[in-house]
Amino acid sequence: MIPDVDNDSIVYLNGEYVRLGDAHISVLDRGFIFGDGIYEVVPAYRGKPFRMEGHVSRLLRSLDTIGLETGWSRDQWERLILDMLARESRGRDVMLYLQVTRGVAKRDHPFPAGVRPTIFCMVAPFARVGEVRETGLRTISLADIRWHRCDIKSVSLLGNVLAKQAAVEAGVDDVIQFRDGLLSEASSANVWVVRQGMLLAPVRDHHILEGIRYGLLEELAQARGIPFESRPISRDEVAGADELMLTSATKEIVPILSHDGRPVGTGQPGPVYRALRAAYDEAIAAL
Repeated sequence: MIPDVDNDSIVYLNGEYVRLGDAHISVLDRGFIFGDGIYEVVPAYRGKPFRMEGHVSRLLRSLDTIGLETGWSRDQWERLILDMLARESRGRDVMLYLQVTRGVAKRDHPFPAGVRPTIFCMVAPFARVGEVRETGLRTISLADIRWHRCDIKSVSLLGNVLAKQAAVEAGVDDVIQFRDGLLSEASSANVWVVRQGMLLAPVRDHHILEGIRYGLLEELAQARGIPFESRPISRDEVAGADELMLTSATKEIVPILSHDGRPVGTGQPGPVYRALRAAYDEAIAAL
């Protein structure tokens, strides 16, 4: 997880490298007023970015989807990421956070003309998942009340915040959300289902954010000979799963061992999870 960031750390803000404690934006920034912006989180191990190309592709896709023009090329985004890691990672495991908003303008809903976007980037150390690899997570079911464009990695995250708070108030680690009886995702992560040895994932559509680990796990499953299918997954299939897993940039891949108060499968990390966990660790070690 990402700890508090040191106020003396150097961040990028609108073309300048400044102390975090000195970085400021206007209260009229549309990211603050409307949540009008997108973000990315890129994990880096020993200071080396992991799956950077996928993160930049999703960044560009999100920007294009909401019509936010920055004038930046893919190469410029990648150079910013690599430069920030060179400045601040110091060879540690870190998370790079990148946020782009439509900029500062009078409070009016239409897109403003001639406004420069706000571009912000920071790096923070993080600790890789530890004992939860074996002890697993506890989850509960929750109706997915978010908007219908979850494929955009928007800074408008109130629905995700409310979902995570529901987990906190229920005394569990996270939620598994369902829309019209079909699996969508956790509060801020993708959910995976194993039934009879097959790895299942929800369809890539606008009801889920396609995590960068979505494509990665598909690749790892193929390499390990694990059959994979992307299709609609019912609430009953989740309840009767042999294994459940959760993936995100910070959690990597972890097992869900209790759902709605009942053990998942044997109540222990299963063979598909263990194979994918080992393959994931190998991919990181190969950086």
